[in-house]
Amino acid sequence: MNELLNPGEMARADEAAGNVEALMDAAGRAVARAILQRYKPCRVLVLAGPGNNGGDGKVAARYLAQAGWPVRVADAFTATIEEVQRAELVIDAVFGAGLSRDVSVQVADLLRAARRIVAVDVPSGVDGATGAVRGYAPQAELTITFFRKKPGHLLYPGRALCGELLLRDIGMPDSVLDGINPQAWENTQALFTLPKRAATGHKYSAGDVTVLCGALAGAARLACAAARRAGAGMVTLAAEAPMVLPEAGLILRTDPLATLLQDERRHTWVVGPGLGVARAGEALAQLIAKQKTIVADADALTACAGAPGKLCGAAVITPHTGEFTRVFGPIGPNKLEAARRAATATGAVTILKGADTVIAAPDGRAAINANAPAWLATGGTGDVLAGLTAAFLAQGMPAFEAACAAVWLHGEAARSLGPGLLAEDLPAALPRIMAALS
Repeated sequence: MNELLNPGEMARADEAAGNVEALMDAAGRAVARAILQRYKPCRVLVLAGPGNNGGDGKVAARYLAQAGWPVRVADAFTATIEEVQRAELVIDAVFGAGLSRDVSVQVADLLRAARRIVAVDVPSGVDGATGAVRGYAPQAELTITFFRKKPGHLLYPGRALCGELLLRDIGMPDSVLDGINPQAWENTQALFTLPKRAATGHKYSAGDVTVLCGALAGAARLACAAARRAGAGMVTLAAEAPMVLPEAGLILRTDPLATLLQDERRHTWVVGPGLGVARAGEALAQLIAKQKTIVADADALTACAGAPGKLCGAAVITPHTGEFTRVFGPIGPNKLEAARRAATATGAVTILKGADTVIAAPDGRAAINANAPAWLATGGTGDVLAGLTAAFLAQGMPAFEAACAAVWLHGEAARSLGPGLLAEDLPAALPRIMAALS
């Protein structure tokens, strides 16, 4: 159930499913059950809107009343602030994920007055397609949605406003997706299969990764460490000058790039981490000309500022918000579509990094990652991600699947380590996570 449906697709699913009354009854019952499981009996006010969302709220009120709770239903457009303030818990059933206009001042004031909120589908005001706030949206403690999540449940700021998010089955058959063909998913293990080594394989059959190294060698070393832990058979640090390597299994080469490119076994390259903008731009052009499999990160992206066409030929690009803006312009209110536009413009799978990382392929497929903890936001973790991605590419994974696997494992490793992690902690955490998947 990791498909993500935008509001238009969800409306089509509802229409294909039919039996509106049964679905509304199941949705309202799911809301009531979630509240009964998490709250003690208290005074509840349902703020009901005019559509199906309001209908779900009214059904929830009926089930809560049957359980003996004191419940009132109020029209969200005629209710008073005093009514809201008297309630100990407010069920926000005003607007669903398909809201197409800003929330009115009147409704916003009502929602602001609530002490505690449980939202039906999304907190009113959250755009289900983008996670953006339309005028105002309240902070919910709990949000219950149905059948499939929407992108706005996973994209910030909507993701934070949902509080605890529950996805509930209300009896809609999966067959309604047949005519919709969703192209977005929550990034989970369902999107990829990690490569397995053949019993008769050798180090080169497990893939070769070369990481270009500049003056800031730490970034390239992090990428190398991740690539080695993720299963690449051979990993080379291509530096400008000799250096001491504490990692016994890491190969150091100081040959010019043109010389290294003569070795046909060197298919997969990481270009950018700590390399310097000028050198990264030159190296990227040379690698693209040789049709190598390239992960372009950091300085390689900055070298393409205002010129996304220079990235055409890369397999995967990994911009954070600043790098993305320098290359492609502002992300705008729809991060999912921004990543898709970048992938289309460059032909490269785009990993638009952040707390809600989006992975987008040139063919329109996209995934939103939701397992990365806040403590992953520390220097060097992006270099680890670049090395992870390169390792999976080198082992033969398609670019979209390799990117999804790298992003998910990156987040899961961080979760396993807990607060206080350093970027250099991540590679050593990977084998345990990968073994669990196997």
